[in-house]
Amino acid sequence: MTQKSVATADKPVQDEVVDILRHLVQTDSVNPSLVPGAAGEGKIAGYIADTMRSAGLEVRVDEVAPGRPNVVSVLEGHSPGRSLMFCGHIDTVTVAGMKTPFDPVICDNRLYGRGSQDMKGGVAAMMGTALHLAKNGGLAAGKLIVAAVADEEYASLGAEALVKRWHADAAVVPEPTDLTIAFGHKGFAWIEVAAEGRAAHGSRPQDGRDAIFRMARILSRLEQLDRELQRRPAYAVQGTGSLHASLISGGRELSSYPDRCVMQFERRTTSAEPQGTALEEVQKIIDELTKEDPEFAASATLLFDRAPFETPTNHPIIEFLERAVQTTGRTPQRGGVSFWTDAAVLASASIPTVVFGPGGEGLHSVEEYVRISEVVACRDALVDLARQFC
Repeated sequence: MTQKSVATADKPVQDEVVDILRHLVQTDSVNPSLVPGAAGEGKIAGYIADTMRSAGLEVRVDEVAPGRPNVVSVLEGHSPGRSLMFCGHIDTVTVAGMKTPFDPVICDNRLYGRGSQDMKGGVAAMMGTALHLAKNGGLAAGKLIVAAVADEEYASLGAEALVKRWHADAAVVPEPTDLTIAFGHKGFAWIEVAAEGRAAHGSRPQDGRDAIFRMARILSRLEQLDRELQRRPAYAVQGTGSLHASLISGGRELSSYPDRCVMQFERRTTSAEPQGTALEEVQKIIDELTKEDPEFAASATLLFDRAPFETPTNHPIIEFLERAVQTTGRTPQRGGVSFWTDAAVLASASIPTVVFGPGGEGLHSVEEYVRISEVVACRDALVDLARQFC
């Protein structure tokens, strides 16, 4: 693979990991579950598989859905030891509104393009780690598993399939943390609420029941709940629970009473809250409103949820990674992240996991970039981590 010299604000960077990142960003991998007809992970998975095979790694490609592959590459050590997994998603969100989403422009230590920060910078770092080790004597012991997975931006089909087939003594998910070692984040639940009314001509209020007005009552109490949640004591690095109304629709025309209103909201959850909390909260609101008004009618349904993520602060993987960060000349920092990641899927499969990756700006926005120096530093830290942990 040809290396390229890239000027940054710090110093010229000539590193294979930058070339890998450019290839990843150039490859359209928009999630088709988010954007019907989008490219998906097939082409980018092919590039990853070919690159890892060329370095002598054992590579396995598994479809988790039609045209939606995971790529798992394995570097075996020279003797028995511990296993370490790197897991990064290769799908991205939409490119709507972006002028050149797949043109990896480099300027002032930043590489711009869709997925550069979320999370092709991290995927480049984990790939670069395996390639560096393979070309420089391999691993003395243990095993490194490098998993590039599909569908994290929607339902995490890739991570769910991964943990059914693969296990490790510890894992790193190189999502963008600004090189902070994150050991916790919130979970979430998506809830749909339907308020029922009665259709009638707009001139006959005695016949009609306004479903949108009824939904307004629910929304008012959900807003109160959100304020209450955010006043509660924060739980570790996860913070507090919260919720927001995401989508709403109702009514048929201006001159008619709306007979139905549907709203979807997201509830962010912490490890301090019992599973099922989100649905129970809104059902309690509906029950209270029904007692106050016998004609009130509404229902709530759980659409999808994911558990929070938490790794004990004294787990060895955190200490190993702190020492690895120090080898790059940086001071290790611990913390959490606000967004959900596949780390929760790995942790639920009994794989102790941390989130650690290069930072930037523009998550899911029309201008996204990753800091190149942090991609390189992440790779360097992961190389040391693999050698020492395994």
